Amino acid sequence: MIHVFIGTLAEYIKLAPLLWRMESAGLPYRLIDSGQHADRSESFRDELGLRAPDHVMGGTRSVDSVPAALWWAAGLGRKLARPRQLDRTVFGGHSGICVVHGDTPTALIGALMAKRAGLALAHVEAGLRTHRWLHPFPEEIVRVAVDRLADLLFAPDGTAAEDLRKRRVRGRIITGSSNTISDALRAALESGAAGTPTAPDMSGGAHSHSSPRRPPPVVVTMHRVENLHRRRRRQALVHTITGLAQTTPVRWYVHEPTRRALGATEQAGLEASGVELVPMVPHAEFVRALARAPFAITDGGSIQEECALLGVPVLLWRDRTDRADGLGENAVLSRYDPEVVEAFLADPERCRRARRLPQSSPSQEILEVLADWVDG
Repeated sequence: MIHVFIGTLAEYIKLAPLLWRMESAGLPYRLIDSGQHADRSESFRDELGLRAPDHVMGGTRSVDSVPAALWWAAGLGRKLARPRQLDRTVFGGHSGICVVHGDTPTALIGALMAKRAGLALAHVEAGLRTHRWLHPFPEEIVRVAVDRLADLLFAPDGTAAEDLRKRRVRGRIITGSSNTISDALRAALESGAAGTPTAPDMSGGAHSHSSPRRPPPVVVTMHRVENLHRRRRRQALVHTITGLAQTTPVRWYVHEPTRRALGATEQAGLEASGVELVPMVPHAEFVRALARAPFAITDGGSIQEECALLGVPVLLWRDRTDRADGLGENAVLSRYDPEVVEAFLADPERCRRARRLPQSSPSQEILEVLADWVDG
């Protein structure tokens, strides 16, 4: 049996193409939701056309603060002390292989539970590193820990695969043709054109925010702990966006933790300057807005990957990134340096590149390896 252990929006988006293909191929799997984004996971699944999970963990509220994360992790951690119950409840008494993704707390919890229950472990998006243990924290530590536990390591590119080989991980390394985000991005773009269920045509969606006479807005997101809880970095972004809005339409997609970190005063200042603050929207709607944007400013790794595939100029509001996607081409790493930020904003169009979606499907490649593992 294949067990897919996920719980965040990014994990749902990046593994949805694999789940679609497993359904289409008639390959049995169990879907386990960790509860990390509990209050939105049902809407994620509806947006992406995924079935309900076989097992749901955690509570009914998302883990979007440090106290909530500690409480959630402690609750799930207690399950590790009872491997028989873990095998019976979480994994339904089935042996096999557990698939986790990326660098989230969900990935680490899933990896530990799988090994504790005696299952094999597959890590999708393995081998990405910043080579700084505390930046980003805890993502860098999570990736290294899960890589060491994994039996199958799906590296999204040759650089990630080479890093795994240098670290002498014990599992089998599979080098993919690209990141699974390419499959999700293609599906989002196609659904926008065809009007399929994964991207409903919502009258209050992205199109309603922009008058036909106005240029498409710059896309902004920020959600990383190292930005939300470091006042200087957060305020520097707010200052940059406030100035930008004087001449350019700007739309900031606000995560709930970001809303709390900004507070009422900073939000009011942004809105007074003309910045459009909107809640998170379905992935397909966001992709369409990103594809039309003159450029983006973000600290999101997945958005960095999407911009690289779309060729959209992007300023990364980070000191380091674990991804090479777009660097030196459409993506500029700010390192919070005002001169770098100013140079990018002076002429972002010079960073634009042609759209380049790969022809091959990394999700299909993963599916074939997992099917062979189950059969063999």
